[in-house]
Amino acid sequence: MKLYSALFVLSLIWGMSFLFIKVLLGIFDPWQIVFIRCLLGILTIVPLFMISKQAVHWKALPVKKLLLVGFLNAGLPWGLIAWSETFLDSGYTAILNATTPIWTSMMGVFFFSISLQWKQWAGVLVGFMGILLLMDIDAPGLTKNQLGLGIVLMLVATCCYGYSSQYAKKHLQNTTVWITASSTLFAGMLLSALMMLLTESWTMPENPINYTILSSLIGLGVFGSGIAYLLYYYMISAGSAEFATLVTYLVPVSAVMWGSVLLDEQIHSSAFWGLLLIFIGVYLTGKKKKKKDVLHLERDRTA
Repeated sequence: MKLYSALFVLSLIWGMSFLFIKVLLGIFDPWQIVFIRCLLGILTIVPLFMISKQAVHWKALPVKKLLLVGFLNAGLPWGLIAWSETFLDSGYTAILNATTPIWTSMMGVFFFSISLQWKQWAGVLVGFMGILLLMDIDAPGLTKNQLGLGIVLMLVATCCYGYSSQYAKKHLQNTTVWITASSTLFAGMLLSALMMLLTESWTMPENPINYTILSSLIGLGVFGSGIAYLLYYYMISAGSAEFATLVTYLVPVSAVMWGSVLLDEQIHSSAFWGLLLIFIGVYLTGKKKKKKDVLHLERDRTA
């Protein structure tokens, strides 16, 4: 029951994260949003980590690998997602974010010598069909070019997620959840600070921060980046990685619901068919060989 409660709460939090980003774009630059999000996430996780009193072997930490995962799992994709929401509604970005497991499989094939079964390749194909369907939709108030750019930004972000997931799985197996989560947010904060300098967006807005903006900052930073990490890794440790990835199916639904209720966003009916194809693709790419099949293969190899 606790696992399913965590899954439900996490889907609501991450679904609202796209909504919070949309609200914050009215006053902040995309890279400012990433910086504040990472900072608030760190301020949430680090005190809890200190309370846990876990020993840290600082000299043994793979610093470069932790930084790379942080750049590709937080800093860069979060900036691209915020940028994409200047062109797309929050619901559309959440739908495209659901392609992450598909890109994770593709990154495994291209860079980590992972082979896919025919069902998984079929899932990749179906997922791409869903993306193409979304690219042919003219969202309300947007031109085709703006829609296309927003989609490309989101797909690059999901590719970053896919590569960093495979990289972390290969190189950070012996690193604790607390260290991985904290270093990810720290690296994201460093990258966003650099991008703020390069884009000359370091100066914070002069407009006063009202209750809506403040609650969005807390929701995105404290809950969407801090608490959400802990819930996600709790599901992995208490359940399984496969169970935790079920949130992929729930977040787009949650985001579309929040966007419709709170921002009066309208999602084209064809988008739901695109989402359905993406879901089918995600399901197929996540399919693994049955245990009996694996045993038969092992028996054949030893015969």
